[in-house]
Amino acid sequence: MQLSGKVAIITGAGSGIGKASAVLFAEEGAKVVAVDWNRANGENTAAAIRDRGHEAVFCYADVSKREDAEAMVRTSVEKYGRLDVLFNNAAVQIMATLVDTTEENWDRIQSVNLKGVFLGCKYAIPAMVRSGGGSIINMASILGFVGDPDLAAYCAAKGGVMNLTRVAALTYGPQGIRANCICPGDVNTPMVEDYFNKAANPEQLRQEVSSKYALRRIAAPKEIAQAAMFLASDASSFITGSALVVDGGLTVKCY
Repeated sequence: MQLSGKVAIITGAGSGIGKASAVLFAEEGAKVVAVDWNRANGENTAAAIRDRGHEAVFCYADVSKREDAEAMVRTSVEKYGRLDVLFNNAAVQIMATLVDTTEENWDRIQSVNLKGVFLGCKYAIPAMVRSGGGSIINMASILGFVGDPDLAAYCAAKGGVMNLTRVAALTYGPQGIRANCICPGDVNTPMVEDYFNKAANPEQLRQEVSSKYALRRIAAPKEIAQAAMFLASDASSFITGSALVVDGGLTVKCY
């Protein structure tokens, strides 16, 4: 098992990529701290892992709050004695052009998608140092590389995540900590499903979006979870400061 003996915190573990990652990490031997602001969803993820004979505990947290970020790291150390992996996966998305983005929505997106990553790293890194090192995986996006006119604040946050990841890699590499980010395209999560379902013809929109990809489909959550598991494992022991693009070929073309 690729993560045997490791302890991992996964934020946004109640659904989508976070849930798929929590289950996969546990199956690969990790003890999982499943973090979510939705108590019912987070508890269900942890319970599902335990029902399969693996170890997991739920921790309620709003990742944008300092005290909650501290609490999830404290839970890992108090419950399992160490911290080896942090997957900063939690995020929100609100569609709006730059001019139409309200200050409230800008602050909400930055506080979860960027500040949440900062706080997770800030409190996890000292615990990882005490454990002898570790791996940080931050959820970025292809929208950290390219723009989307309808996701101005989201693009800004994900670009920030990418550079914060590089800073963490440079600063804490000498102490045995690796930091990388994942840059997915569209993934079949509840958030993306909601986007499709709001269209007049959801299936037509799904096919239109899928046609932009070289593989002619969007990703399944487990496919992103597998990338996260690779970055969490010793198989990626000489990879740090990298942005792993997992986009089905969306960004390889010019037109």
